[in-house]
Amino acid sequence: MSILLLKQILSLFLMMACGFTLVKAGLLKGKDTKPLSVMSIYLIVPAVIIKSFQIELTEDVRNGFLLATAAAVLAHAVLLLISFLYKKVLKLDAVERSTAIYSNAGNLIIPLVTAILGDEWVIYASAFICVQQFFFWTHMQMIISGERRVNWKKLVTNVNLIAIIVGLLLMILRVRLPGILMGAVNGLAGTIGPVSMIMVGMLLAETKPREIISDRRVYLVTLLRLIVTPLLLLTVLKVSGLAASLPEGKTILYVSFMAMMTPAATTITQLSQLYDNRPAFASAANVMTTILCIATMPLLTQLYMLWI
Repeated sequence: MSILLLKQILSLFLMMACGFTLVKAGLLKGKDTKPLSVMSIYLIVPAVIIKSFQIELTEDVRNGFLLATAAAVLAHAVLLLISFLYKKVLKLDAVERSTAIYSNAGNLIIPLVTAILGDEWVIYASAFICVQQFFFWTHMQMIISGERRVNWKKLVTNVNLIAIIVGLLLMILRVRLPGILMGAVNGLAGTIGPVSMIMVGMLLAETKPREIISDRRVYLVTLLRLIVTPLLLLTVLKVSGLAASLPEGKTILYVSFMAMMTPAATTITQLSQLYDNRPAFASAANVMTTILCIATMPLLTQLYMLWI
């Protein structure tokens, strides 16, 4: 599994190199990622989510989805505790804590799960994304903004959550999209990997290397995000015994764990820019974790397969 993951990550990084090259060649600029970002958020990711629910609601699928949801809730409860410890023990500020505990599951996990395990496993990634989006727009939004209120409008109108609800209803009601519409959904869903990584490459091309390597705190939060936090969550999964609850429990939990060990969430950079809270640091940490995950994710996968 770790070899398959490494190969897929390398493929995605080649796509990222394409975006990097386009900007360095002067054909595009980093700001040109905005239309791609809008397409990804409002078209591609919802299409992937809805496609993942276009499967037969069997007892195995229902139980697997509930297991994935339970694992995601457990993981985020632990993340809240870890965030508190990082604040008190390591004196991390809001952006550093967010970077250390919140992963880029929404953009990276779906293409990886699709390529490694197949379309039928994306439904379990959707369970993690649903729970994560709730914490994004409650806990993370509050600590980065410094406010003490939840942005319920952002939460309720989040297009990923809406897509998950629509997808769940279609699956529960056993509604299958007609052939032409399903063809469009499949076509959009198939672009998630290339579009996501091309955007990352374009942004990376305009990132100043000095901003990434000069701040020692970037190395600390990178270590926490890619190694320490995933290892703590892996320990929790091991102790919980959830993997043994279903015949496919180990693979279902691997989907959740894969979401936990991805690089720092791009939403952190967006929120830090919105609230003018260390956006340069957030961007540098995002780039650093994205580059180094090519080594850490296969190693953590190997550890998961040996230990769980």
